[in-house]
Amino acid sequence: MKVADHLVDGPRSPADLAAATGTHAPNLYRVLRLLATRGVVAEDDQGRFALTEAGQALRSDAPYSARTAILMLTDRTMWLPGNEMSRCLTEDTSAFDGIFGMPFFDYFAQDERTAAVFHVGMAAMSDAENAPIAASYDFPASGTVVDVGGGHGGLLLEVLRHHRGLDGVLYDQSHVLAGHRLAAEEAVAGRWALADGDFFTDVPPGDVYLIKRILHDWDDERSAAILANCRRALRPGGRILIVDAVVPPGNAPHQAKALDLMMMASLVGRERTEADFAALFEATGLRLSRGVPTPTVLSVVEAVVA
Repeated sequence: MKVADHLVDGPRSPADLAAATGTHAPNLYRVLRLLATRGVVAEDDQGRFALTEAGQALRSDAPYSARTAILMLTDRTMWLPGNEMSRCLTEDTSAFDGIFGMPFFDYFAQDERTAAVFHVGMAAMSDAENAPIAASYDFPASGTVVDVGGGHGGLLLEVLRHHRGLDGVLYDQSHVLAGHRLAAEEAVAGRWALADGDFFTDVPPGDVYLIKRILHDWDDERSAAILANCRRALRPGGRILIVDAVVPPGNAPHQAKALDLMMMASLVGRERTEADFAALFEATGLRLSRGVPTPTVLSVVEAVVA
């Protein structure tokens, strides 16, 4: 519908906006009325609605647009498992498997539309995180960074922008790499390559491995398999960087605890504590070197060869 895009040029009445978007005017008004209470749009004294500063993020052409991330998060594959979370409390399985008849990533492999919504939405959601993450960690002055399961390359792009002495390899499945964004950035020209494959089988050699929002999708056994492959391919003196939400000790509120329930509902993984990561590393010939907080919900957990 792209309702926000139709408000770029100024306020419009619900009837006018409905005609432009092919929607039902009375029902569109009801949605706009609620959005006005949330500060997304504002209604003037003529009953017309305009985007607020916050609402600008819904435009498809906005920097760090939230549109595709919202489409992903409101897709039925994201919210239905939460409705069936009781399955997770009575069976050792995800609610997603019970609803859709197969595991999360198997479903996406056979549903191109849903997979496209997911990958584009994840890239958009990551965009606001990537620059502060790249700036928070002191990467080496030179070497090859391999972004394992790196999607469209948003994080690798920011790392290469911030660290001009590094080269990068974006490693993912071929259908995901088809949407990569590295070629459009002159600042990283000549410093990147694509590699397709399965991180459960092997990974390209590198000095630094980036693994962002990957291990939280998987149980300890499969997470260890990914780490073991990175350990084997890691060049001397290299490091493996897990970029995930780290669950803090105690019962203070933290977004990682909510994300953990999303993992429980949809996948076989979980958000881990620092102690969980230390144990996982130890099982694969690694040791936890340090954790680096970032301005986002994610931290950089550094592993080196034990």
